Amino acid sequence: MARDLLLEVGAEEIPASFIGPALDDLKRVLTERMAEARLKHGDVRVFGTPRRLAVLVRDVADAGEDIVKEVLGPSAKAAFDAQGKPTKAAEKFAEGLKLTVDKLGRSQTAKGEYLSARVEEKGRPAADILQEALHTAVHSVNFRKSMRWADVDVAFARPVQWLVALLGGDVLPVVFGDVKSGRVTYGHRFLAPGAIELKAPADYEAALEKAHVVADIAKRRAQLVEKLASAAKAAGGRLMEDEALVDQVTNLVELPSPVVGTFEERHLDLPPEVLVQEMKSHQRYFSLTDASGKLLPKFIAVSNTPVRDEKLSLRGYERVLRSRLADGRFFFDEDRKTPLADRVEKLGRVVWQGQLGTYLEKVERFRSLAMWLAQQAGRAGEGATIERASTLAKADLVTGMVGEFPELQGVMGREYARAGGEPEPVALAIFEHYLPRGAEDALPTQDAGALIGIADRLDSLCGIFAIGKAPTGAADPFALRRACIAIIRLVLGRGYRFKLSAAVDEALRLLGPKIANVKRKAGEPAPREQVLEFFRGRLKALWGEQHRTDVVEAVLAAGFDDLVAAQKRLEALSLIVGRADFQPLAVAFKRVANIVEKQGKDVKGGSINPQKLVDEPERHLHTAFTQARNTVTGLVQADDFAGALREITGLKPAVDTFFDKVMVMAEDKELRENRIRLLTEIGALFNQVADFSKIQAETSAAA
Repeated sequence: MARDLLLEVGAEEIPASFIGPALDDLKRVLTERMAEARLKHGDVRVFGTPRRLAVLVRDVADAGEDIVKEVLGPSAKAAFDAQGKPTKAAEKFAEGLKLTVDKLGRSQTAKGEYLSARVEEKGRPAADILQEALHTAVHSVNFRKSMRWADVDVAFARPVQWLVALLGGDVLPVVFGDVKSGRVTYGHRFLAPGAIELKAPADYEAALEKAHVVADIAKRRAQLVEKLASAAKAAGGRLMEDEALVDQVTNLVELPSPVVGTFEERHLDLPPEVLVQEMKSHQRYFSLTDASGKLLPKFIAVSNTPVRDEKLSLRGYERVLRSRLADGRFFFDEDRKTPLADRVEKLGRVVWQGQLGTYLEKVERFRSLAMWLAQQAGRAGEGATIERASTLAKADLVTGMVGEFPELQGVMGREYARAGGEPEPVALAIFEHYLPRGAEDALPTQDAGALIGIADRLDSLCGIFAIGKAPTGAADPFALRRACIAIIRLVLGRGYRFKLSAAVDEALRLLGPKIANVKRKAGEPAPREQVLEFFRGRLKALWGEQHRTDVVEAVLAAGFDDLVAAQKRLEALSLIVGRADFQPLAVAFKRVANIVEKQGKDVKGGSINPQKLVDEPERHLHTAFTQARNTVTGLVQADDFAGALREITGLKPAVDTFFDKVMVMAEDKELRENRIRLLTEIGALFNQVADFSKIQAETSAAA
């Protein structure tokens, strides 16, 4: 008879950011152990609050499934002597299985014939499996930071205070440190602090709700969002959207109870970002705006309990915020006493990266690179703005406000530039060179900020790769993946046309004095190749989300030096690759690519000799190709890749006839090499759009 399983780990307040990953660990380890033991079960749910992590598994079978498996023994040669009598190896194998040698079978494997036996393995009782699985799961949770307490020999995010481990109505014995499992959980720390005895796992969620704990994270989040919206409406404002803050606050409380507070209107003359950051970062308050999006002198704080005396509670919330805003105003006023330009020199005392120098050196590099990019992208008219904004771009890093709130870098640079009388395009570029900060962030609205942002990130990418600190696996301490994706988004979003490889070369040239003496491992690719391959990987991942993987590969294989052109080629190819008539077209083009790949390397360079085109089908193909080449080249230069593909597809009949009527691998060397040169040039024509050999297509026809 199937029973439910409940595991709950009760602890002192666990940091909000720890809860989700910890629940993932518990669920993963527990279900993996159950799968290994062939223990079937139903749905798996997780619950989490600051004081508890829990997993509920429905309909757990009474025991693991029985299986019959084949066990291999010694080889047949080793199992019997020359007279056919069993050797000790055979007897030992049989004895271990409690069988006689004559009951053993034989199995044929890739390595030869072996003795074998079919053995039934009984499934273990669920209680035995789960006792071990729960112990492993609790001890396997990884936290970014763990702690020890008392004299226990285990570590957890916070001291563990109770354990619940129930299979149906039975307690499974599990020990963690000095805590033994039972059936007792606890409700809300203040509203229902007493013990709650659980009779069965199915009672868990309802019992906690009765004790003022909303254990289901999604349900608690939905309640929070609803209550926030209601509180904002009652306060005459609108909630400023912040999904990350909602997630964080959800895991800071067990029963969300919002209250609306106010702050002095005089603080509204501070930059809105400063006010929002003060409320969010330190206090986890939600900001309110009016219908036009202007910040209101109000906030919403979320308590863990319904407030009995709202005025008393609000005085506490408002007093703390008043102090924080006073600090913010002090930093803001003090920072503005020193012009942003006067702070640039101080960047020479702030190290960006040990081997790559200070922020001042970095600024000098990416300023030059941004000016170079502007020339290449046809934005030379932005030169003055780019030069000035680049110089000031990092100066706010040495201000008091950014020292207190690193999240405001760029924002404060913009505000202090305005306060210092810098032109508005310069102030805007200082802020926008940080955009986009994430996948959902907007792009810069003007070229200066975009080009400085590309230059800054490209300097980081090339520098870090050049000193041998490229990302490995999940480790990416310099956020190079995010930087690379941002560059791609900026180039494509702003439509910049420059050669990516040339930009990498220029960045590495500017880094030259810093990376000249870096020792590299034997056989390691040069930084240039590493950076370009890194871009290729990010493009493959990005484009693979919306396009067929083989189509993305085909486009990238044909080159991505011009990112805008590469994306247009991808879009054009994606439109036709799904058509019913594309399959035979891809097969024909793939035959061309295959022959060029296999035979082209043995053919010396040179042009096609029309006098050696002796058969009518190859003369016809050469004529059709010559006409198409000029047209395709013009269409490619005009970015009309859809038109280029239409023109290329027109070659299919001539290509098919050529393969049907002409022997490419003729005995006559000159004829053979001339035909391969023809196919090579046709392949090069295809490659102006994509490498068709990467397209998945039926290839039953022999090349």
